[in-house]
Amino acid sequence: MSPAFVVVGFWAGFPPARTAGQESCFTFQRFHAFSLISGRVMATAAGYGHNSWDLSIQVDQREGDEGMKFKLRVKGDLHIGGLMLKLVEKIRAPQDWSDHAIWWEKKNCWLLKTHWTLDKYGVQADADLRYTPQHKPLCIQLPNMKTIRLPVSFSCVVFKAVAEICKALNIRSSEELSLLKPPDDPKKKKKKDKGTESAFDDILNMDMAGGALSLYSKTMTPTYDPDSGSPASSTSLWFGENTLMTCQPNLPPEELAKLYKPLTLEDKAAINAGWLDSSRSLMEQEIQENDRLLLRFKYHCFFDLDPKYDAVRITQLYEQARWAILLEEIDCTEEEMLMFASLQYHICKLTLSTEPLTSSSEPEIDEVEAALSNLEFTLEGRNADKILEDITDIPKLEDTLKLFRPKRLTLKPYKEYWFVFRDTSISYFKNKESANKEPIEQLHLRGCEVIPDVNVTEKKFGLKLLLPTADGMNEVYIRCDNETQYAKWKAACMLASKGKTMAYSSYRTEVKNIQSFLQMKSLAPPPGQAAPDVESMEMNAECFVSPRYAKKYKTKQLTTRILEALHNISQLSLMEAKMRFIQAWQSLPEFGIKYYIVRFRGSKKDELLGISYNKLIHIDMSTGLPVTTWRFSNIKQWNVNWEIKQVTIEFDQSISIAFSCQSCDCKVVHEYIGGYIFLSTRSKDQNETLREELFHKLTGGPD
Repeated sequence: MSPAFVVVGFWAGFPPARTAGQESCFTFQRFHAFSLISGRVMATAAGYGHNSWDLSIQVDQREGDEGMKFKLRVKGDLHIGGLMLKLVEKIRAPQDWSDHAIWWEKKNCWLLKTHWTLDKYGVQADADLRYTPQHKPLCIQLPNMKTIRLPVSFSCVVFKAVAEICKALNIRSSEELSLLKPPDDPKKKKKKDKGTESAFDDILNMDMAGGALSLYSKTMTPTYDPDSGSPASSTSLWFGENTLMTCQPNLPPEELAKLYKPLTLEDKAAINAGWLDSSRSLMEQEIQENDRLLLRFKYHCFFDLDPKYDAVRITQLYEQARWAILLEEIDCTEEEMLMFASLQYHICKLTLSTEPLTSSSEPEIDEVEAALSNLEFTLEGRNADKILEDITDIPKLEDTLKLFRPKRLTLKPYKEYWFVFRDTSISYFKNKESANKEPIEQLHLRGCEVIPDVNVTEKKFGLKLLLPTADGMNEVYIRCDNETQYAKWKAACMLASKGKTMAYSSYRTEVKNIQSFLQMKSLAPPPGQAAPDVESMEMNAECFVSPRYAKKYKTKQLTTRILEALHNISQLSLMEAKMRFIQAWQSLPEFGIKYYIVRFRGSKKDELLGISYNKLIHIDMSTGLPVTTWRFSNIKQWNVNWEIKQVTIEFDQSISIAFSCQSCDCKVVHEYIGGYIFLSTRSKDQNETLREELFHKLTGGPD
């Protein structure tokens, strides 16, 4: 008999009514008995007939408050929203619970779909859930090595979390950045215990009250006033956005030496393994409250850098580049190191001066006026900036240059030829007289790599061309006689590599930029200029070069060389100097290459794979020399076998490679490749919204 029939039967079995008084008393007794029995029966029905159970939920309070644990009687058809409502009603605490959500520790996932039921999520009586805030404090080290502590979403995917962080810091193009786990080095931990990393121990707490960015320091570490450059009082705790736009003072040489550690390619591969998965949340990747992560520019293709809108972004880019140079995370020549040192010194001087942080020597042009002027030039038939090329008159270059093709077991020197550059190809002949005949060889530059091979001090102006072939890349070296010749030929080669001719509107501008860059690298003072006054340098020159170069020179020698190089850049404004530093960093051969240890299909030994913004490089681990290069523009498709953790890439001309990752999860490499392809789809339309779905489609994992 069902419980419902038991109740009815009990009610029907009472004796019939007698007198009015007896009836009243008896009716009350019947009602009381019915209430007791029906309550027990309903409890029994809820407990057994409808499969309810006790569910344990840990409730995390605000930071510093003690957590609470509750047990709720639930059924499998209860949805997550109803569970949270039931829990809040039981807590009875006057608090805003809107940021809380349910985290399932055992399954390592958030239960964010509030319309889903417990049954659909698979939650049963043995589940141990946490009702915890989605935003938790996280310590984030910025590219300038300063650490801020701010609330970050631990429930949304890292791609969105980084976008929130960048929005708070006023950094555009958040898709270029990501979060990196600090390298787990036991030696560094021991050093930290001895106080050697005190320079970066100051944590700035970030408050977003009222939507405004405010930073305040909890420690007594002295800071620098952005106006005067002198140490500010430690009691002045509040900073504005200028803190993020101001370049940090260079560390003393002894502090810099403690941070310096020569890195092998294997060491770099270990560091690059620490990038977080952009398609998963922080909690899902075992990041805990108050953990320290590094915010870095992950993808080295910087879109639409504009000093008018990107003051913070440019400063942080400069800082990331500066530390990469000082700690020798990227290789550069001695001449380049001194050029970077002179730029740093100039930037430091301007930062400590009274010059406004966002000023530029160039007059600000109204966007509407610029657009109208451009339209006027176009209507009058003049060349506007956006007119690309005149196909009826494509210019060409002709000159005597030297060429060298490296071959194994040969030391053959450069040989002179007559070179003709037309369209996107270079043809070379035995001499000028034979230019009307068939060339010795024609080099097609579309898709090639153009790498500078320059030493201004030694009057060496060369180009290294990596030409795409079916098997990878062929090397060709070209040597020019002087700066002017080099600037013209390099600009033409760079345009041709992108499929553009010298008729393209930016050719002349590119030539001028290259000449300006060469002048900046020149360390010799102009004729007739007096020797620099070493005493005029108010800062320690050793602060501006890596510790290895600091040991190579005496302080006076280093100071003299930096001041000699300074004359070429002394007229640059603060923002222009930062931009020049970033451009010089981008011109380094190793710029943007991230290394990973892989094992190619069919091979039994570990090798290195370099990933750059436009290519993949197969590198021999024993020699560090490139074996083969494949460009992203030639990729037809790629896929990942998540079961065996193998990445397969198909290129044009039926070329295919496959490899498994040894130094990291294959998802890291897969995300790098997909991320760069995603970034190549961006356009300069300022109103274009970030296509997050496309990013996850190109970079997402097996889920």
